[in-house]
Amino acid sequence: MSHPTYAQLVDLPAYVEQRVPMPFEDINGHLNVRHYTGLASEGFKESLVSLGIPLMWPTQGHACFSAEQHNTYLHELRTGSDMSARVRLLGRSERAIHALVYLLDHTHEQVSFVMEEISLHIDMESRRTAPWPSDVAAAIDERVTEHAGLGFDADTRGCLKLR
Repeated sequence: MSHPTYAQLVDLPAYVEQRVPMPFEDINGHLNVRHYTGLASEGFKESLVSLGIPLMWPTQGHACFSAEQHNTYLHELRTGSDMSARVRLLGRSERAIHALVYLLDHTHEQVSFVMEEISLHIDMESRRTAPWPSDVAAAIDERVTEHAGLGFDADTRGCLKLR
């Protein structure tokens, strides 16, 4: 399965929009590996705000914990390049969500990185998985349905699945 193109993704809502800063550079002159994952994770969390999951959700007794990730590096992001994240939700189970997060390089108009993720809803009092609150579950389901109609395939590698 091939990855979607820059043109297919660019109209999705943008998160963590920024220019790749010099402190994120590694010795090879591009974004250090840890920052690809960090930026994708931040973009994913920002995308959840519109679903009723605020950035400070733990103060309300809930959290999302990453359970699994699969990362694919397609093109290097160079220092000074303009970039952002785009998110596609694939599915939801009673306690988990499956998503793809894309880092786009706007300077070169290409998809740079793809992070496939399974995240879990956590009750912060027990620090165990818990069913999604009903309003959040409904919002996730609506977004999953919307994203299923994007007109291009979800480029999963088949190694992550909702349980």
